[in-house]
Amino acid sequence: MKLSITKRAMPALAALAACAVVGSAAAQSQSAVTGNAEAAREKNSMCIGCHGIPGYKASFPEVYSVPKIAGQNAKYIEAALKEYASGARSHPSMVGIAKSLSEQDIADLAAYYSSLK
Repeated sequence: MKLSITKRAMPALAALAACAVVGSAAAQSQSAVTGNAEAAREKNSMCIGCHGIPGYKASFPEVYSVPKIAGQNAKYIEAALKEYASGARSHPSMVGIAKSLSEQDIADLAAYYSSLK
């Protein structure tokens, strides 16, 4: 390899290395989020009004049977909340609520509801 090729490649390699560092930090911060069921007791007020009532049917935007989430798998709850937040799932109330939650809130609520029977 010629030295001139190496000099031209250096900016691209530096950019690639920077992207790898940023990507690695983002991956570590996402994996560092651990749910805390106790912390969710202070955060579940938006959930309990519908999901805490057996057989509850919401009337917005139409009559809708609200699913029971107590005892549901934590990863499923996390995925569902993230899908509502991203718009992949659509229900006006859930979209609004999910968009207001942080990654930590989502992990905490998932840990809390998965621990219930």
